[in-house]
Amino acid sequence: MRRPFTVLAVALLLAAQAACGSQEEPAAGGKDKVNAGVIAIVDTAPIHLGKAKGFFDKQNIDLTITPVQGGAASISGAVGGQFQFAFANTTSLLTATEQGLDVKVVTNGVASTGVPGKDFSAVLVKPDSPVKTAKDLAGKKISVNQLKNIGDTTIRAAVRDAGGDPDSIEFVELAFPDAPAALENGRVDAIWVVEPFVSQALSRGARPVTWNFAEPVEDLTVAMYFTTGKTDPDLVKRFTAAMNESLTYAQEHPEEAREALKTYTKIAPEVIAKIYLPKWGTEINRESVQEIADLAQGDGVLKGQVDVDTLIP
Repeated sequence: MRRPFTVLAVALLLAAQAACGSQEEPAAGGKDKVNAGVIAIVDTAPIHLGKAKGFFDKQNIDLTITPVQGGAASISGAVGGQFQFAFANTTSLLTATEQGLDVKVVTNGVASTGVPGKDFSAVLVKPDSPVKTAKDLAGKKISVNQLKNIGDTTIRAAVRDAGGDPDSIEFVELAFPDAPAALENGRVDAIWVVEPFVSQALSRGARPVTWNFAEPVEDLTVAMYFTTGKTDPDLVKRFTAAMNESLTYAQEHPEEAREALKTYTKIAPEVIAKIYLPKWGTEINRESVQEIADLAQGDGVLKGQVDVDTLIP
């Protein structure tokens, strides 16, 4: 995953892509061509399922889903005009808002189940580790896929709530696929991973000590779909309608969501059958977004207060 982006990097991208234009173009048959920047992970199953079910066609949208590395790439791509819509986690979007970037949330993306032991995000240790609770993570080396983002923010909150010192944690940036092996060979004391890596690590003997999306923040909105001010309002309305139908369908048909994972990820079928699916509702929990903003500010990830209403109109 990529490190936090900068305004300069986005400015350079804007300059490079200016000639390409930022507005959608009509497709054959009168449909609007839309390119969406989306991370190829479990969280984004609804948009793939919705495309397959024809929900975007119904809204006169010819949808292309372009895989991106992470939130920073999706935000820079949207601001630079490559994408009309994209998917990013809450902290990345808050950081973009603080930097003055033109990002506006259009609908929910994914949320925690709120159930420890049955969520798609966890901090894991080796089976013989002396770490038994979140409090014991204080002073330990923990891997996260990206520094100063939603992972370390929620882990610090869990440790703080358990009575430990979150400032004593040493975070190490490590891609999710590399984390289980790093735990096994002792490079780190604990790993933060999301599905399918939670189930993979558990199957190899790892033990959970905190479910960092489910425990410290109630009903956490983890990520959202967004656009920029350049996108036509009518298209925004239609994309949002298609996306909301996709989210609702995925939530009500979990087995079809699992099947969709086989079309855009390399997760083994036997793992897909076991993973904990997230919650795919259409409602954004603004209180949880505000809590993440407050936590990130307290940890120094954000330099000041961010107006959540600016991000989520």
